Amino acid sequence: MAKFSKSSVPRFSVEVYQNEFLPEGGREVNAIVTVTATGGGTTGGIPLPGASSGPADPPGRNPDAAVVIMVDCSGSMDYPPTKMRNARDATSAAVDTLRDGVAFAVVAGTHVAKEIYPGGGGLAIADAATRAQAKNALRKLSAGGGTAIGTWLGLADRLLSSVDVTIRHGILLTDGRNEHETPEELRAALDACAGRFTCDARGVGTDWVVKEVTAIASALLGTADIVADPAGLAADFTAMMENAMGKEVADVSLRLWTPVGVEILFVKQVAPTVEDLTERRTEATVRAGDYPTGSWGDESRDYHVCVRVPEAGLGQEMLAARVSLILPAPDGTSPPLPHGLVRAVWTDDMAASTAINPQVAHYTGQAELAQVIQQGLEARKSGDIDGATAKLGRAVKLASDSGNTDTAKLLSKVVDVVDAATGTVRLKAKVADADEMTLDTRSTKTVRVKK
Repeated sequence: MAKFSKSSVPRFSVEVYQNEFLPEGGREVNAIVTVTATGGGTTGGIPLPGASSGPADPPGRNPDAAVVIMVDCSGSMDYPPTKMRNARDATSAAVDTLRDGVAFAVVAGTHVAKEIYPGGGGLAIADAATRAQAKNALRKLSAGGGTAIGTWLGLADRLLSSVDVTIRHGILLTDGRNEHETPEELRAALDACAGRFTCDARGVGTDWVVKEVTAIASALLGTADIVADPAGLAADFTAMMENAMGKEVADVSLRLWTPVGVEILFVKQVAPTVEDLTERRTEATVRAGDYPTGSWGDESRDYHVCVRVPEAGLGQEMLAARVSLILPAPDGTSPPLPHGLVRAVWTDDMAASTAINPQVAHYTGQAELAQVIQQGLEARKSGDIDGATAKLGRAVKLASDSGNTDTAKLLSKVVDVVDAATGTVRLKAKVADADEMTLDTRSTKTVRVKK
């Protein structure tokens, strides 16, 4: 059951962008749904049933939260020795970023998981004294042992579930492959933790597996990234913790209601990253299902909804879907929240029915961009030069067309760009592992459509 901060949650708005016009016989309806949250932790938020009438917490300050930091302490963290030192320093920086009142713990991860602070199966409450104690405990961290990430997540889940708070969050750092448990064991751990806490995952160096780290972040609705140079860990950990401290409400769901005869083809988050939510649907009512979106602070995200409607005659129109937000309150109710409508109108006006909505076109391209980058890198690894060139060339064109300059820069480290407008490229003969892994890890990051 979702819970809320003491006085208010962000004010949400929902906007729908689509071309509702279909030609005769047309059945596929696409819409981009922009969800924006503002005013979290302030009196501008939505008052909650039974909420305290006292003053709100200052903006960006949410002590009603718990965080567990999981630090890889396997033997590989000693190569080079600076890696372990940087991990300790980064965790210390994250501890310093904790707000007073936030519950927290630090876990050392090897082939087993060990709570190094505060110990005893509980969490400490952040203040000057506990932050100092945690940093003192971190100085004793040393590298040795294997890697079994599922056990780290399991311990984090037990610790986070020991407190009654709004926001439960994990930060996970690894530098190697998950060699001491099977993929099935890690999958089972992720399934057990899904919906119980969110988790940001980071790979440090270049000896870890991109798909393992991104799978953790995807399953637990967090972020994934590479920190190729361990010296950058402190800045990255600080930013992650600041982001976690800005969350105000957890377990927000996107509810999609469809009338009889409408088939849902997919529901995807498309900004700030591409994340397919289609298979994560849980049934809410006979015609409605909920898709998890995790925790929110002051932010905006875009979702692509695609449905197939029954055939209808020219001049007819119908409601193809209704999109709303669900924030179940402790008493089982939900505060009234805005919703958006997805419509279908059949017309013989060819100009109207063939017009492509710019938001839909943009994010369709961004989703394809993520896909062709991953396909291109796989082809490159398998020795399929022609396939890799074609896919990565297509990626260069899509990045150029959409103005995704960050991805374009990452692609330029893997291919020599002959002509970005046509997607003409040559594979580089030699590519640094860090450059290839960075492109792979960040392939799902998108840019917002230019309004």
